[in-house]
Parts: sequence; C-alpha cells; structure tokens
Amino acid sequence: MEKKNIILNHLIIINDQPYGNEKPYNALRLAMQIQKDHKGHNVWIFLMADASGCAVSRQTTANGYYNIERMIKLSTNKGTRLLLCGSCLEARGLKDIQLVEKAEISTMAELTKQIAECYKVLTF
Repeated sequence: MEKKNIILNHLIIINDQPYGNEKPYNALRLAMQIQKDHKGHNVWIFLMADASGCAVSRQTTANGYYNIERMIKLSTNKGTRLLLCGSCLEARGLKDIQLVEKAEISTMAELTKQIAECYKVLTF
C-alpha cells in the first residue's frame, strides 16, 4: 500500500520577550525542526504580548549568543508564516517600528481561525 503524505498545519504561539529566557529560542528551534523533518507541513508562528518584540528588525546580540531575528528569518524563508498581534504591538509602542521581512500584523480573529485549522497548537 502506498504511503500518503498528509499536509498538516502546526501553530506555535509565543508570548515571551525575545531575550531573558529561552522560550522564543526553543519555539523557533521547534518550528525549524518541523520544517526539516516534515516537508510540506505548514508552520505558523503567532507572536503575542511581549513576544511581539521578537519581530523587531536589526537586533544586535553578543557574539556566540543566539539572535531571534536571524532565527525568524531562517524559518520564514523556509515557508513559516509569521503573524503578530496588532494590539500587542500597539500597547508596546511597536506599531510603527520596522519589523522583520514577511511579518504580518494580525488580529485575534485570525488567531482563532488558525487555531481551528491546525492539527497542533503549541504555546511558549
């Protein structure tokens, strides 16, 4: 019997700031691993609350330290869709700041739609 490739949607919701703990780092590592191991599956990342800062462009980190912006770019270049909570950006004064390429300002309505369409929803 022929094995069928089933395309699944995976949604990763990140809530924490880009640095200070490793939740965004581990969430992005997981997104990249899903992309590597499950070609053709859809990965969506939704940044909420303090995680909206993960999508700020031109991040500078010390040598040898992970860079969240770089990780986001690697993931989006492989097809991850990056959504950001618009009201979370606004509450933090980030609404008009330059964001990483491919970042999409989104809404809670879009998040609930993504949740309904996903096979797995993970939160960090």
